[in-house]
Amino acid sequence: MATPNGFAGLQRIERDVRLDLFRGIGLWMIFLDHIPHDVVSWLTLRNYGFSDAAEFFVFISGYLVGFIYAPVVRAGLFLAAAKRLIRRALQMYVAHIMLFLLFTAQIARTARRFDSKMYEDEFNVFNFLQHPDELIGQAITLRYKPVNLDVLPLYITLIAASPFMLWCLVRRPNLTLAASCVLYALSRWFDWNIPSYPPGTTWYFNPFCWQLLFVFAAWCGNGGFAAIARFVWSRAAMWLAVAWLGFAFLIVMTWHLPALAAMVPKWMIKVIYPIDKTDLDLFRLTHFFALATWVSYLVPRDWPPLKARWTFPMRLCGRHSLPIFCLGVFLSFSAHWILMQYTRGVWEQLAVSIAGILIMIGAAWLLERAGEVPDLFVDVLDSKDVDVTTERVKV
Repeated sequence: MATPNGFAGLQRIERDVRLDLFRGIGLWMIFLDHIPHDVVSWLTLRNYGFSDAAEFFVFISGYLVGFIYAPVVRAGLFLAAAKRLIRRALQMYVAHIMLFLLFTAQIARTARRFDSKMYEDEFNVFNFLQHPDELIGQAITLRYKPVNLDVLPLYITLIAASPFMLWCLVRRPNLTLAASCVLYALSRWFDWNIPSYPPGTTWYFNPFCWQLLFVFAAWCGNGGFAAIARFVWSRAAMWLAVAWLGFAFLIVMTWHLPALAAMVPKWMIKVIYPIDKTDLDLFRLTHFFALATWVSYLVPRDWPPLKARWTFPMRLCGRHSLPIFCLGVFLSFSAHWILMQYTRGVWEQLAVSIAGILIMIGAAWLLERAGEVPDLFVDVLDSKDVDVTTERVKV
C-alpha cells in the first residue's frame, strides 16, 4: 500500500491485540475496585499482590506511545507525532473536566435526594458544593479532584510530556531511561510532587515518580525490550519473578488474615511498610515487573485466545478505554449507592457488579458500531466528484 507524501519511511504498524485485552481487564478491575466492600472485587489484582490496575494502564499507555509514535519521530515527523499526542492530552483533559462536573452532580443529587451527607464527605465533594466559585478554578487546574478521579490527571500529564520524552528516546534511548530513573530517585528523596487542594496536599499519583513506569514502557515499545528479552526470560529471572510474586501474595494475605500477620517479623515490617502508591513504591514497581515478565512470556502476540469469542468483550472495552473508564466511574458510584441504600447481600453485590460490566460492554459495542458508520458529510467534502451547482454527489 502506498504511503502519503512525507510518510515514505513509515511502515504499517500491526495492532497488538494483547494491549486491548489487558486494558479491558484493567477497566473491569478499576470498576470493581471502586465499589467498596464488593465481594466480586476479590477477583482483582490488588488482593493478591502489591500492584494493581493503575500499573496496568500506565505501562500500556507508555508502551503504545513508544510503539506507535517513536517510528514517526524517527522518520522525521516529530511535529506530526507531537500534534497527535497533544490533541490526545486535550481530549483527556476535556473528558476529565466533563467527568468531574457530571460525577459531582451525580453525588450532590444523590446526597440531597436521600438527605445524606455521607456521599459528599466520602467522595470529597463537600467543599466543592459549599464553595463552587473557588474550587471550580482548582478543578480546572487539576489541583482539586474528587475520589476516584485522580488517575486521569496523571495520564494527561504523561501524555502531554510525551513529545519531549519521545524526542529524547529516539536519539538516546538508554540515556533517556537512565534520566527517568534519576528523576524517580530524586523525587522520592526530596518529596517532589505537584501541589493539590486543599493546601498542604499533593497529587495522589505523583507524576515525577510514575513517569518511570511510563518511560520504561515507551522504551520497551521503542525496541528496548527486544534487547533484554533473553535476560528477562532467562531461567534465573523467571524463577526470581515467581519468588517475588509468591512473597507479595503472602504479605498481602496478612492484610486479610490476622493469624498470618502475627507471623511476619517486626524487622520485615519496618523494611516493607509503607508500600506507597503515591510515589510508586519499589515494591509495587518490581511486583508489576515480575508479573509482566510472566505475562509477556505466556501471552505472545499470536496467542490463540486473542481471537476467541470469550475474550472479545474485554478486547472491545480496551479499544475504547477513555469513554469506558469514565462510564465505569459513574457505574461504580451507582453500584455503591445501591448497596449502601438498599441491601449489601452477596447476591446483590454479584448483581450490581455483573450489571455494571455488561453495561460497559454494551457501551463499548455501541462505540464500535458508531465508529464503523461512514461520515458521509466528510466524504462528500473530501471528494473531487462533487457537483456544486446541482448539489449532488457523483457515485
